[in-house]
Amino acid sequence: MIVQYAPDSVVADPNFDAEGANAEFAEYAPDIAAASDPTEPGMHRTPSVDYGVVLDGEIWLELDDGAQTRLTRGDTIVQIAARHAWRNKSERPATVAFILTGVSR
Repeated sequence: MIVQYAPDSVVADPNFDAEGANAEFAEYAPDIAAASDPTEPGMHRTPSVDYGVVLDGEIWLELDDGAQTRLTRGDTIVQIAARHAWRNKSERPATVAFILTGVSR
């Protein structure tokens, strides 16, 4: 799947329709929406091996322990069922291509 992440400032804007965005997210990515932690927006864990490639922009990978890594165009990431979130601290969208392969626990 290819995901475009809006800048965090868009989500922080008081006019942002969080309810509408959550409904759209649940419609188009129900498995990931179900794996999301409602107490920590964006934080989720999927039962998969995730391979990602940043196609455009800049994105930050935040892990469960608070560690954050900045990724830019061409950077790749592989993670196995890790609890994480994606943060776009820039002022323009970031685009990431993902392949998720299910794993059994």
